[in-house]
Amino acid sequence: MRALRRISFLVALAGLTAAGGGQAAGEKTYALESLDRVKLVNVKGGPATYRGRKAVRLIDEPGERPDAKVTNGEAIAILTDSSFEDGTIEVELAGTPREGAREGSRGFIGIAFRVQDDPSRFECFYLRPTNGRAEDQLRRNHSTQYVSEPEYPWHRLRKENPGEYESYVDLEPGAWTKMRIVVSGTEARLYVHGAAQPALIVHDLKHGKSSGRIALWIGQDTEGYFSRLTVKP
Repeated sequence: MRALRRISFLVALAGLTAAGGGQAAGEKTYALESLDRVKLVNVKGGPATYRGRKAVRLIDEPGERPDAKVTNGEAIAILTDSSFEDGTIEVELAGTPREGAREGSRGFIGIAFRVQDDPSRFECFYLRPTNGRAEDQLRRNHSTQYVSEPEYPWHRLRKENPGEYESYVDLEPGAWTKMRIVVSGTEARLYVHGAAQPALIVHDLKHGKSSGRIALWIGQDTEGYFSRLTVKP
């Protein structure tokens, strides 16, 4: 009898939990099914359905960056009502070189965080999807990347600290890919495909301990899709 009462209690508790539903305190989700509350910077975009899922599509095209001072790092879509210092960002994304892309395009796609009022200043983790299964091992080793724009673009970090700010992870161009970024102070960790262990760890975020907005990021000659981004404290 006591066991039955305990089971009834647990069932009732589960029902209350389900009824409460929703998100944890401080958690916020962006459906990314439209450009509502999204500011495009040096990139084209719009709502789309990709591989059966509603998403935001971003594309980098020739002529979209006429100002020579604009770098690859500034093709972003800022979530205007976001505010982020520390916590976790989760998103599903898919990147591939756009039609007519130049040789060397990788389908660069990722998430910028702590984006400043000057949108050229932010931290970012991104993927190079065409590198993940390349026959060239060195290319594979460059599948993930951390950058801190504008002072620390990828080529400076690779030259000054080879292998420290990029790593290998299995990727497939155009496939939906889970990305999770965990940030605390001046440290950030990148997780891919729901893995328990990070693919890339950065102990010295170059902008130091700061705060700002979150943005969807694509690189040169990329067609990218983003779906359901969640921010957790």
